[in-house]
Amino acid sequence: MPATRALQPTDFEAWLPLWQGYLEFYETELEDEITHHTFERLLDPAIDMFGALALSDEGEAIGMVNWLAHPGTWSRGQYVYLEDLFVSVTGRGAGAGRALIEHVQAWAEAAGATKVYWLTADSNKTAQQLYDRVATKTGFIHYQIDN
Repeated sequence: MPATRALQPTDFEAWLPLWQGYLEFYETELEDEITHHTFERLLDPAIDMFGALALSDEGEAIGMVNWLAHPGTWSRGQYVYLEDLFVSVTGRGAGAGRALIEHVQAWAEAAGATKVYWLTADSNKTAQQLYDRVATKTGFIHYQIDN
């Protein structure tokens, strides 16, 4: 299984192609300013947003995960929302997705969070094969209002 580690300030160039691949998968375009702002927030200790990379044996970034912690109304502890997860084509099938989820789970446990949760597209059947093995499908349906 690939190694994982917390995102570092020098990781922008390694993180960027993974971020762009993630956005492309979800057919989304963001302004460069938003991308830079997101990366900065993932490293800002004053903001409860975090990131990590999965690395190949050669040290190449092959996957990324971004998450945030927030209070919940049904628990004294925080919840962890795994917001973004992407593995490059070259990293797929090597366990990078599982390693990144385990990285977030370990972080959440150390932080005293009571759960880790995430969303995925209904059409993302490949990822769901992994998610069905490592988590419980809740049956909830996602609604959204953009402002």
